[in-house]
Amino acid sequence: MQRASRAVNKETVDIREIAKRAGVSTATVSRAINRVPTVNSHLAKRVWRAVDELGYYPNTQARALVSGKSKIFGLIVSEITNPFFPEIVQAFESVAVQHHYEILLTSTVHNPKLMESAVRRMIERRVDGIAVMTFGMEELLLDDPNLRGVPLVFVDVGPSRPHVSNIHIDYLHGIRQAVQHLAALRHKRIAFVTGPLGLKSAIARRDAFLHSVQEIGLTLDTLLVVEGDHTMEGGMTVAADLLKLPNKPTAVLCSNDMTAIGVMRMSYEEGIVIPRDLSVVGFDDVRLAQFMLPPLTTVQMSQTDLANSAFKALFAEANRKVPASHGVEYTLRTDLVLRKSTTLAPHHGIRSAGGDS
Repeated sequence: MQRASRAVNKETVDIREIAKRAGVSTATVSRAINRVPTVNSHLAKRVWRAVDELGYYPNTQARALVSGKSKIFGLIVSEITNPFFPEIVQAFESVAVQHHYEILLTSTVHNPKLMESAVRRMIERRVDGIAVMTFGMEELLLDDPNLRGVPLVFVDVGPSRPHVSNIHIDYLHGIRQAVQHLAALRHKRIAFVTGPLGLKSAIARRDAFLHSVQEIGLTLDTLLVVEGDHTMEGGMTVAADLLKLPNKPTAVLCSNDMTAIGVMRMSYEEGIVIPRDLSVVGFDDVRLAQFMLPPLTTVQMSQTDLANSAFKALFAEANRKVPASHGVEYTLRTDLVLRKSTTLAPHHGIRSAGGDS
């Protein structure tokens, strides 16, 4: 019966009833609900016990008017269907909940109009900051006058100015490790599948590959550096083209894991055994990579570390009492994760199902 009463009455519960139940003032209830740190911890526990007993849900909009903060962060990702991004979302939401923040999530699918719509919605909700995890579309936001004064965090491209923080990805470290690993396995014809070259992150990964190849003195066949689109389907298409070359690669390094999975799928269809006939390396280390057959060797870019750095930057800016001349700078290192999709280069090139070399 008590549970049914709570269900009926909770719509009309206000902070006066909470105060009466907890035996404190309404001011104390307000401060406790808004998590003001100066509230006596014993009194705060009494308030939250009363909140739970009465089934009260604080009005977040009213709280925002009182505190000046919505306790909401916006999170913009490129495409929710790519396993890399849900892992970022999960990690970001996890740390947000720990700090009593909500997140407003949107996926742009690389569409500028969706990006514009997402930002407008976030501004209307008066978010306390926005993490932009789109890896290349950030420039669209830099000159938006509505975002002046809103804490922002970007990957790689944000300018040094107030309220704007940056997470710099050290692509070179992990890609250099991958190239050196393949060279140590005697691979001399290493292909690289880029991401869409309209994305700065894709260009950065390609340039890291070119630098790493040049650094160890490998001769680069320009036919082996091809543009992909960061999808499994794109990986299959590119693999089909590479496998038609008269002088085929013996190893393929991909700009992301989805592309690498596509390469592995097309190789299977063509009767090419990985890694015996073709070594494959991905980039990102999505959770799916370790469950591939064979498990995918890849360059890890930690989604958890990326999400934690993004939240930390926003939290610091949103709670800064004295304005800073610029935001926070973070660096995220990449590292090669060895699994079973790479091995010694075949002696006579790739063997197809028909026995051609």
